Amino acid sequence: MKKDVNKFWNWVRGDTKNGDTLYFDGVIAEETWWDDDITPEMFREELEECEGDITIWINSPGGDCVAASQIYSMLMEYEGNITVKIDGLAASAGSVIAMAGTEVYMAPTALMMIHNPLTVAIGDSKEMKKAIDMLSEVKESIINAYEIKTGQPRKKLSDLMDAETWMNCKKAVELGFCDGILKDKKREVSDTTYAFSRQAITNSLLDKVSSRRATQTKQSVSADSLMDRLNLISH
Repeated sequence: MKKDVNKFWNWVRGDTKNGDTLYFDGVIAEETWWDDDITPEMFREELEECEGDITIWINSPGGDCVAASQIYSMLMEYEGNITVKIDGLAASAGSVIAMAGTEVYMAPTALMMIHNPLTVAIGDSKEMKKAIDMLSEVKESIINAYEIKTGQPRKKLSDLMDAETWMNCKKAVELGFCDGILKDKKREVSDTTYAFSRQAITNSLLDKVSSRRATQTKQSVSADSLMDRLNLISH
């Protein structure tokens, strides 16, 4: 029997018409990753209970890149559609998980951040070289996820990571990390739709003027014809 643990994810089953909702809120796996009773096996078991499309809300500063990789892979293999909604922050490893979304949306106030992977190394120059090589490979693996989602060149993605790039929703959409911006649906509801077209109004007025002139011309012709007839009768 698994003991209670402080998971970094939370499922809400069938709370919306779109099916189950998953909340990633907080540091990814930093506190619980080393306990074999949780992640990634427990997450896989909980994910397998889902059916159909799911929604994922993300607010995370990041965390363990290995945990993020495994969660990303599980979500990529999931058969249903995955809608990712970033309501706060999707940074570092959190941004990697976001890339598993079939569609990714950000709140107008949300942020996404990507950067190079970090580690702590102790030892001689050989150990330092091993750490550098390891970080280089980890970076390449992260770029794989970004490249699949954004379609951006690897060199550009690498440069963005080198610079520790922060993106608001518009910048994320521009670069392909995000598909759209979350909107207030209440503000979009309207009983009547009004559309103003200067050209349409101008054309309408011209049609009325032309019709009026044609009517007046016809009336004038009719009057002239009547006077001709009257003159013929009088003679």
